[in-house]
Amino acid sequence: MEAAELRVGFVGAGRMAGGLARGLLRAGKVPASSILASAPSDKNLDAWRESGCRTTHCNLEVLQESTLVILATKPHVLPGVLQEIRPAVGPHHIVVSLVAGVTLQTLQRAGAMVFARGSGAGDEEASLLKNLLSSCGLCEEVPESYINIHTGLSGSGVAYVYLFAEALAEGAVKMGMPGGLASRIAAQTLLGAAKMMLETGEHPAKLRGDVCTPGGTTIHALHQLEKGALRATVMNAVEAATNRARSMAED
Repeated sequence: MEAAELRVGFVGAGRMAGGLARGLLRAGKVPASSILASAPSDKNLDAWRESGCRTTHCNLEVLQESTLVILATKPHVLPGVLQEIRPAVGPHHIVVSLVAGVTLQTLQRAGAMVFARGSGAGDEEASLLKNLLSSCGLCEEVPESYINIHTGLSGSGVAYVYLFAEALAEGAVKMGMPGGLASRIAAQTLLGAAKMMLETGEHPAKLRGDVCTPGGTTIHALHQLEKGALRATVMNAVEAATNRARSMAED
């Protein structure tokens, strides 16, 4: 099946689902008319309707109307949702979970197939999903054991980056730059650094070393970051988020 022919359904219409839907729309992978989102109230659905997507309060309708079904509920809600949709899941469905702390075993009891590949998901489904999701950023197939680490690194990691960007901007404000300008420059700095990592494939330590000139501004600044144990603190944050995702899976 071509991606353009796909009917995509979201069970859950919060920020995570909305971000993925916007990525698909921006990349032209799926027309808005082929996207259907469900949520218990209209609170989150208004923005979807403004984008031209269809909405419903019925999770089963999403299964009936969609081929690719993306589960994006809160973790505590998912067991009830799986119970509800299980009778409607058929072999033609590709079911993907974005829910933190949910195992393949849990999903497969509902007859679902997911990208950290369950036994029912073949190469064709994996290829289709990778094609779709690559439009929203990096997309790689991984063993299931990596999923909780990914949550700690990327899912929660956006918040670490926002905190770092906020600190960068506040440092500039302290030195006399207006806040709005400082925030824009901080964001562009992070974007440029990320692009360099992706485009060169170099280890970040090498890229960092390339920026440091002997006796220059950068090495003096990095010394202060080392005093503040920046690397150890961030590593601890990834570990804490990963362990929390694992414990959620066991609950």
